[in-house]
Amino acid sequence: MSFIALRLSRRVFRHIGLLLWAVACAWPVAAQADDEDSRRFTIVIDAGHGGHDAGAVGSRGKEKDINLAVALETGRRLKASSPDLRVVYTRQSDVFIPLQTRADIANRNKADLFVSIHTNALPKGRIAYGAETYTLGMARAAANLEVAKRENAVITYEKDYKVTYEGFDPNRAESYIIFELMQDRYMKQSVELARAIQQQYVNSGRQNKGVHQAGFLVLRKTSMPAVLTELGFISTPEEEAYLLSSAGQSAMARSIAAGIQKYIKTHAGNVAASFSPLIAPDKIDNAEPDRLRVPEKPKEENQAAERQEGSTDSRPQKDKTKETTPKPANNQSGKPVFKVQLFATDGPLKAGDKRFKSLAPVDSYRENGLYKYTYGATTSYADIKKTQRDIAAKFPDTFIVAFVDGERINLAEAIKRAKGQ
Repeated sequence: MSFIALRLSRRVFRHIGLLLWAVACAWPVAAQADDEDSRRFTIVIDAGHGGHDAGAVGSRGKEKDINLAVALETGRRLKASSPDLRVVYTRQSDVFIPLQTRADIANRNKADLFVSIHTNALPKGRIAYGAETYTLGMARAAANLEVAKRENAVITYEKDYKVTYEGFDPNRAESYIIFELMQDRYMKQSVELARAIQQQYVNSGRQNKGVHQAGFLVLRKTSMPAVLTELGFISTPEEEAYLLSSAGQSAMARSIAAGIQKYIKTHAGNVAASFSPLIAPDKIDNAEPDRLRVPEKPKEENQAAERQEGSTDSRPQKDKTKETTPKPANNQSGKPVFKVQLFATDGPLKAGDKRFKSLAPVDSYRENGLYKYTYGATTSYADIKKTQRDIAAKFPDTFIVAFVDGERINLAEAIKRAKGQ
């Protein structure tokens, strides 16, 4: 061996030795971090769909965006509630993640819980309201099977999905027979978690569509209690408006976080002892879409801007729009009365305010400290939908509210009553 070759060999070995020494020094630190994480209660939050997979699509929004916003907000609330909680996301941006990879993330992180967040939809012409939560199992109802088919169809975006999922066809009912034979050892805990989340939805004012079983591939390979929750129906205009609003998303995130906390209190008391009671209370106010809310503008010194926007003085005056309790239309006492809600403000508005855009007559009622303005009054849901369409050019973000004898009631319940069901 030449002298030059010998020097090069020594230099190579010296570099290899330094590299091995650096790895050896770094190894205990990495192991310590992993050990620390493994001692913390880990929750994997999965925002369904993403990237080129939009999920269900409404008239103005996409499922993937709603799922991500609620997932991130849920995680923020959980992390703020206790230092003993570790939150892992399957995605934190608009990217496509295969279903198998989502389960792998949960298993690799040795998660204690897995919560997959989705938004429901129905075929055109059908409406539904409310949230529901699923655990893994065989769908006993046709409606549950349809939900599973829609959510599992995402695998068709994946390359070689038939190999990855062992020939599973998301559109064939026969493929779901495998879930009949599966014995999920975490079923009891999964049902407890699903029920806890559903109860918080109910507390927030959402219609309860219950806890169900269905064959979701994203839950199939997870080795911990796991649920898939459907926030609402993007195919129903009123639901879409709620789910796209920051207030609606915040309320849904609070519900999920509070449900997870309730589950943890039963199964991990040492973690629950560190919870902040202010992060996710059991009782959550029923929030409306805050993007529909028109805040009172402060009085501007710039007179030109004030003239352009109209009067912004929010002090009560005698000629303000009269605050009224909605009365049944056409003296039909006991029957639901449907109205189109335009927006809400912190203070009362003058009659003829420019924000009514020449619409008249406009009624108002007070709820949760807000003045809420409505247009139209009829006992026919079909008629109020027509009214809503007629004013859509001026007020594109309206939604329908219902009253019985002056008391506001759940819209779905009002529709059922109007149909005599």
